[in-house]
Amino acid sequence: MEKLDIVLYPEAGLREVCAPIPEMNDSLDKLIDDMLYTMYDAPGIGLAAPQVAVQQRLIVLDVSEKGDQPMVLMNPEVVQSTGKISWEEGCLSMPGIYATIKRPSDILVRGMNRDGKPIEFEANELLAVCIQHEIDHLDGKMFIDHLSGLKRTRALQQFRKLMEQKEP
Repeated sequence: MEKLDIVLYPEAGLREVCAPIPEMNDSLDKLIDDMLYTMYDAPGIGLAAPQVAVQQRLIVLDVSEKGDQPMVLMNPEVVQSTGKISWEEGCLSMPGIYATIKRPSDILVRGMNRDGKPIEFEANELLAVCIQHEIDHLDGKMFIDHLSGLKRTRALQQFRKLMEQKEP
């Protein structure tokens, strides 16, 4: 497995809508392994392909307490949603920035699993939040897009300041 470079905001690729995956193949299998390795190493609970400069509809996640239940979704889509939940979210493409985001609390998800087989399942709370966050990446959206103008501006200012501090 190989650790991939995580693309940081404002990289243009983070704002592109990703292409669907037609079918499973060996290179995709390696990408999945590398994405999982990268996500765990970061550490994070979710990673979308555009965050590693791959414009395909692929996400990996693991919201388990021990980090031992990886989930892979290709071409994921939310087909139904209910309820509301507020959750503090962060993003590996905007390290150090966190914001409380309101999203549906219960979702019905459709996509393909790692084997390329169609799946459909219900997700709630943290899993639902994480899936929606990662699907946003596939649609060229960032979690800060869910904030009001003022909160988004503050988050961006904070992120720029953090990035300036990291520069040598």
